Amino acid sequence: MALADPDAPRPSLKDRLYAWRTALIGSRTFQKRAARLPIAKAVARKDGEALFDLVAGFVHSQVLMAFVQFDLPHHLATQPRTLSDLAQRTGLPEPRLQRLAQAASALGLMTRQADNRFALGRLGAALPGIPGLQQMIRHHDVLYRDLSDPVAFFRDGSDTELAQFWPYVFGATGGVDPGVAATYSELMADSQTLVAEEALAHLDLSQTQTLLDVGGGTGVFLTAAGHANPHLNLHLFDLPQVVDPATARFQREGLADRATITGGSFRTDALPSGADTISLVRVLYDHADETVAALLKKVHDALPQNGRLIVAEPMSGGAKPSRAGDAYFGIYCMAMQTGRARSAAEITDHLDAAGFTRIKAVKTSRPFVTGLVHARKV
Repeated sequence: MALADPDAPRPSLKDRLYAWRTALIGSRTFQKRAARLPIAKAVARKDGEALFDLVAGFVHSQVLMAFVQFDLPHHLATQPRTLSDLAQRTGLPEPRLQRLAQAASALGLMTRQADNRFALGRLGAALPGIPGLQQMIRHHDVLYRDLSDPVAFFRDGSDTELAQFWPYVFGATGGVDPGVAATYSELMADSQTLVAEEALAHLDLSQTQTLLDVGGGTGVFLTAAGHANPHLNLHLFDLPQVVDPATARFQREGLADRATITGGSFRTDALPSGADTISLVRVLYDHADETVAALLKKVHDALPQNGRLIVAEPMSGGAKPSRAGDAYFGIYCMAMQTGRARSAAEITDHLDAAGFTRIKAVKTSRPFVTGLVHARKV
């Protein structure tokens, strides 16, 4: 038995209560007794189910991956189908397909009808209507491989496949393979639609004359902003590789007459002047603090007096960790090996250091899609 260190500080009352509570909840005797009490039984059952969901989480994610990869949302889009029919369409052996269908039904992606045909469940039916979600799910095989050894990942994580998928965040420009650039741009565009919808639902751009979107990819955010605000002049600044697809998007959307595109890198080039509002949509969390500080200084320099900066991206919960911001985006950024999901308070500190004032975090309806902070140059 180890002896207590007489020189160690005495634990605070708060810490002693914490140790007592933790030991009590972890006691098998307590758990058995609690399971017999109506109120405690409900709590114990809820906690047990939550722990089991964490244990089974990877399996659930792979069921979702298979559901998408075998294109079951498409096969079930117009009518329920038998296992035999689905087996022919997917090329899966019927016994194995049955296991997948049962699992997907248990997770709400599918549902098993009284006639033993399978149909889309509520979650499965909603999935095609969420822009970019199926593409992101397919892309997750990269992240899953990086997390296959979580001990090694959290201990070091120096060699991740995901870091190679996003070369732009490391400053690569001319040397990026065109195929990689196309994949990057397509995935960013697909997933940017939801962010644009959510951010614009909480932004008033009626007083903005020219909106400069820095790192705006192929122009998804600017396109949405332009349609919502017919008076708005649009200016896109991003790497030269995205100029052509962005030009095509603005032409296709009927916005070419009020859209300007400037190719360049915010790492090495000055930002274009002339905009009274600058947006950074899913940009800061891709980069390290030093890069963020330098970028925000450039943004501040490019804005006129009373110019406005908008930051929209997934955010950490900070002092109150969130499932999306910390248990997903925080880990994703770690696998990218650069950047991190920051809390609104951390972003506020960066903005304050860059000289911005009147900084305000805006509560969004779907924080798992994006957070929102805006500030002024005064």
